[in-house]
Amino acid sequence: MIVIPGGTFDMGSDGFYPEETPVRRVRVDPFRIDPTPVTNRQFSAFVAATGYVTFAEIPPDPKHYAGLLPELAQPGSAVFDAPRVAPRDLSVPSWWSYRIGASWRAPRGPGSSIEGLEDHPVVHIVYADAEAYAAWAGKALPTEAEWEFAARGGLADAAYAWGDELAPGGAMMANYWQGAFPVDSASNGDRVRTSAVGSYPANGYGLYDMIGNVWEWTSDWFAQPKIERKSYGSCCVPANPSGGTRGGSIIKRDPARVPRKVLKGGSHLCAENYCQRYRPAARYANPVDTSTGHIGFRCIIRDV
Repeated sequence: MIVIPGGTFDMGSDGFYPEETPVRRVRVDPFRIDPTPVTNRQFSAFVAATGYVTFAEIPPDPKHYAGLLPELAQPGSAVFDAPRVAPRDLSVPSWWSYRIGASWRAPRGPGSSIEGLEDHPVVHIVYADAEAYAAWAGKALPTEAEWEFAARGGLADAAYAWGDELAPGGAMMANYWQGAFPVDSASNGDRVRTSAVGSYPANGYGLYDMIGNVWEWTSDWFAQPKIERKSYGSCCVPANPSGGTRGGSIIKRDPARVPRKVLKGGSHLCAENYCQRYRPAARYANPVDTSTGHIGFRCIIRDV
């Protein structure tokens, strides 16, 4: 694991999406972090040792999901399929479908496997799955602040984990979508899927794939950031912030009332014309019971 020294930094961004604002000054203590997302090889060892069964491998309980069609009450997960024709409305993610039989063992559904993908990030992981692995490994999931501090690699206020240019000198610095998402994949090659961890340059702390490849779970409940009010004359900076509350993370109009955690880092499906979240400050609210083919995680230890 890589030792992250801790320190004070400006968290968030005022230049992209509303949920990243406002920029606020925070401090994190030193910690150690995995140099890469947890891989299929590592997750396989966990399952072999414990017999753990992931959420995507268990049939959904209809009583928790009002209106669940009987034919969908089977184990599965969300899988991406690029449409042949560009959709008119990118706000409707029609490229996702619930694939019966999809799981970390079969990322594309029945007939697929992780053979040859042993060093790719494990995917189709819900929050409880990531938490279970971390506990088995004697580790924990990072807070959003810890994750973002590590992703910045020691750079102050840079838009990306490597500086202020997305592709300096034309160099690909992370696994993200090339061209017009979701159909223009001619130049993407293997980037329409996950890549082996470490395929792109490390950041200033020696961490790989903090940006792109797969979204990563953090332990924070999603909330709109705020600047903590301090007493008059206080010079203190909030230390080790931990996000919102479970109840506050729930969308009120959601009939299932599913709480949401913060995902960080973007994925191989982020593009310049859609979801520019391949940045340290970017964040996404994901229901704790939702797994997809582009969500993984990495772990930390706080006993530095």
